[in-house]
Amino acid sequence: MTQSGPSRLFKPLMAGASLRDRMIGSAGALLGIGLAGLICGALFPASTPWLIAPMGASAVLLFAVPSSPLAQPWSIIGGNSIAAIVGILVANAVSTPAMAAALAVATAILVMSLLRCLHPPGGAVALSAVLGWSAIGGHVVDFLVPVAINSAVLVGVGMTFHRFSGHSYPHRARPVEGKPSVPAPVGVQMADIDAALEDLGETFDISRENLALLLERAEVHAMSRIGKGQAAS
Repeated sequence: MTQSGPSRLFKPLMAGASLRDRMIGSAGALLGIGLAGLICGALFPASTPWLIAPMGASAVLLFAVPSSPLAQPWSIIGGNSIAAIVGILVANAVSTPAMAAALAVATAILVMSLLRCLHPPGGAVALSAVLGWSAIGGHVVDFLVPVAINSAVLVGVGMTFHRFSGHSYPHRARPVEGKPSVPAPVGVQMADIDAALEDLGETFDISRENLALLLERAEVHAMSRIGKGQAAS
């Protein structure tokens, strides 16, 4: 039965979300951003931005949805660093701020996608380079290095933190421990998933491997439910 009214507003938007996972995500972000700030604050002089604002968005992905393809190490480190370079190049080449901002974000999306490191906060990194060009134009290294180190520290904290959180990171689709697979009546294959994704014409924030594993487990539970119903009748 579909819930309605105010209670529906507070239901998790993401499938599989739980209060435990939200608490883990909050604790991870506290640790990740805190350590990134302390480490980078000690490494850089006071005049250098030791913590880049888009890292807050990277922390949300890394600690709240570590299974997302957008939250994997190469996505975070590569995406943010490449977006920073794109933003600097565009800001240097285009003098009109509004045009530079639009072109930087658009180009960052394209380059990150082509290099398989699409990361939403990367768009904010590219935009930050354009908006802050008057301050960083003469010393772009002071922008690039903090972005790269912030990202690397976050990933390092995430890899350590998720060893204890119960989540796989870097994420790998893996069978559920203690729950052996049961032969399913249909057996969805990767080619079937690719065909279904092509039919829908949409991009989803889940890997093909995770989707295949999810469908496999759903088929197992469907078989169990049908078997219990037949036994009861």
